[in-house]
Amino acid sequence: MKMKKVLAICLASAMIFSLAACGSGTTGASAPAAGETAADETDAAGAKDEDVNKSDAADAADAGNIPTYTQLDLSQYGDTEATIKFLHHKTDRAEDGTMTKMVADFNKEFPGINVEMEAITDYAEDSLLRLSTGDWGDIMFIPAVDKVDLPTYFMPIDNLDNLSTELNFVDNWEYEGNCYGIPYMANAQGILYNKAVFEKAGIKELPKTPTEFLDDLKLIKDNTDAIPLYTNYAAGWTMGAWDAYVGIVSNGDDTFMQQKFVHTANPFKDPGDDTGIYNLYRILFDAVAGGLIEDDYTTTDWESCKGMLNRGEIGTMILGSWAYAQMQEAGDTPENVGYMPFPMTVGGKQYVNAGGDYNYCINVNSSDENKLASLIFVKWMVEKSDWCYNEGGYTVVKGGKNPDMYAAFDGCEVLSDQPAKAGEETLLNDMNAESELSFNAGGNDKVQRIVEAAATGSETLDDIFADWTQKWNAAQEELGVSVDY
Repeated sequence: MKMKKVLAICLASAMIFSLAACGSGTTGASAPAAGETAADETDAAGAKDEDVNKSDAADAADAGNIPTYTQLDLSQYGDTEATIKFLHHKTDRAEDGTMTKMVADFNKEFPGINVEMEAITDYAEDSLLRLSTGDWGDIMFIPAVDKVDLPTYFMPIDNLDNLSTELNFVDNWEYEGNCYGIPYMANAQGILYNKAVFEKAGIKELPKTPTEFLDDLKLIKDNTDAIPLYTNYAAGWTMGAWDAYVGIVSNGDDTFMQQKFVHTANPFKDPGDDTGIYNLYRILFDAVAGGLIEDDYTTTDWESCKGMLNRGEIGTMILGSWAYAQMQEAGDTPENVGYMPFPMTVGGKQYVNAGGDYNYCINVNSSDENKLASLIFVKWMVEKSDWCYNEGGYTVVKGGKNPDMYAAFDGCEVLSDQPAKAGEETLLNDMNAESELSFNAGGNDKVQRIVEAAATGSETLDDIFADWTQKWNAAQEELGVSVDY
């Protein structure tokens, strides 16, 4: 079982998001100051006021008392000096100069903080390896670690009560009341589509059910030259995007993914009303079986598909809202790139799952000077860089602006997955590892299996779901998980 867990963690996908709940709360005890040991926490809590006075902030930092995120006043730290390293997965933004420009803008306010950056292509796996060696720098995006291990690797940025008054989606990497990560952007889970293709196909209204969506894919095939649904099969990680719709989007229940899923006997059965996990993946199976995808799914190409969707050579793609900006930038007709809610209606309502993407974190073993500089950089990136907005992200800052791309979500209910129950924080990870299905944790091969089965006729969708159910039930039995639903 241990080997299964290690394998599942190492395969964690960068583009599939464990969506965090949007919390709110009242002011509570401050998180331990960055750089303090657990033994110092009691003394530190008594020594801190509710807020660090602006005039005392720099002195507190010099003394090793790093302010928390909500205490940090950026205007008081313009003369901070340090060299910090930021490890990230945004290779595309490193190559197009976006990251360099943001750091240059940051240095206009903080000229003494030198930010070195390293972009990693296979971030999900390589970041875990770097984390285990300690050779990664000061700031990174949190990879797929267990929450109990957060204090081992990262400094607490603030406590949940304080942080959730200012930011959305901050409880995804919360442990024992402290938050160890802050999303660099948030995503709302829907579908990319080309507006001109939909118009040419004769689609008058956006689909609201799997059946309607499949009918629209047929219209695209019959009336246009576009690929109705581009699977992105060959890239692998892109297939994991389907998992993001397993909970809220497919059943309208924000407690399902983190609380009920592991305790459900047969989560893959067909509810019979065009909802649920069954009909989510039925879209993919039926689209492949019906010839509504690319001619050869083994030859799809991630980079070239961006321009193809922009130009109207692709009708739809299943990806989070993070991909919207990239599709717009990839051609001469950005106005034709649209983003719509996932076609699933539960009890007469469409639901949207929104939550944090990768989270910034800070190395617990960095020097106090580097911890302070890192926190300054993280807060500037979250609140002043406009990175989230420019990437088409759902706002992380409470009251922040959202891009116009979300107009189609008007009328939908936007929810975030509620956190796991106390004592079960790692149970979904354990079930994913034991079953080897890895929902929202890099289970790309199980989704690729659906494409292969539909294309070759080697298995029916019911065959696949029967196998998933057997693996799920075996994992429940092995881990002693109660079956309550």
